[in-house]
Amino acid sequence: MRKLLVLALVGLVAQLIDGSLGMAYGLTSSTLLLVAGVAPAAASASVHLAEIGTTLAAGVAHWRFGNVDWRVVTRIALPGAIGAFAGATLLSSISTEAAAPWMAGILFALGAYLLVRFARPLRTGRVGGRLRGRFLGPLGLVAGFVDATGGGGWGPVATPALLVSGRMEPRKVIGSVDTAEFVVAGAASVGFLIGLGTEGFLLPTVAALLVGGLIAAPLAAWLVRIVPAQLLGAAIGGVIVLTNARTLIRSAELDGPVRPTLYALLAVGWLAALVLAVRALRRTRQARAEEAAAANASSAPAPAALVGAAAAVVVPADLTPSGTPHPR
Repeated sequence: MRKLLVLALVGLVAQLIDGSLGMAYGLTSSTLLLVAGVAPAAASASVHLAEIGTTLAAGVAHWRFGNVDWRVVTRIALPGAIGAFAGATLLSSISTEAAAPWMAGILFALGAYLLVRFARPLRTGRVGGRLRGRFLGPLGLVAGFVDATGGGGWGPVATPALLVSGRMEPRKVIGSVDTAEFVVAGAASVGFLIGLGTEGFLLPTVAALLVGGLIAAPLAAWLVRIVPAQLLGAAIGGVIVLTNARTLIRSAELDGPVRPTLYALLAVGWLAALVLAVRALRRTRQARAEEAAAANASSAPAPAALVGAAAAVVVPADLTPSGTPHPR
């Protein structure tokens, strides 16, 4: 029971992060399950099975709020499902000893990407035009494959790519990616079922992650209003980097002064990313405040003296003070 409560807490925290960033449910859950000693394939399989429920709930919520572009969903979900099925089949065929560093390496790279991305100002502008299928198809294929083999990665790969394109509103990017992930998680689960059988799924773990995720889904909407995504993304990226670096260092059998030196360097990099994230957040808020001030100044009413002068100008010249016309 104690372990299940911890796993439910893991699912809750992961869903809070995912609901605030539009990504990182699988990254966070898989990382913490690996730390708990769960085999890589079993961790990814359990996370994806739980994601079927959490992504369904998230997709329905985004649809109700009008955050889904169904054209993008249909063009990214099917290639994502194919990539996820292939990735699950590959991970199922690799031994636990060989899969651990592989999965930790993917998670480490994705965590580092989160650090770099959220250390810079987030783009929120929108440019006209439609995303083409030749861009969405390969993106979904790669994101789905990375997601299944790494235990997470659909959001960190797909969401930034769509945001950088500048052709969708951020809310529709997050909503469309979350909705398509339901199909991706289902395909990955089928791949793990074929490769591992039913014993590959830790059903108590799945249930605990699912319960925690469903509880956190409504709370995430509140959290995103309180905690800036810029800071949350940098903080979570550092946790994922340091946690998976532990597995990579052990796999490389690095001992002596090398291990603490590497940890120190990673910690310094994490701290630098947090500082840059804070600065980027301040610059963004300052720019928004200046834009709001300029908009208020342009819409403010003219001073009374100017209004009176303008009124005097529009009085016809051929009218006397009493309003009677001059004789012509």
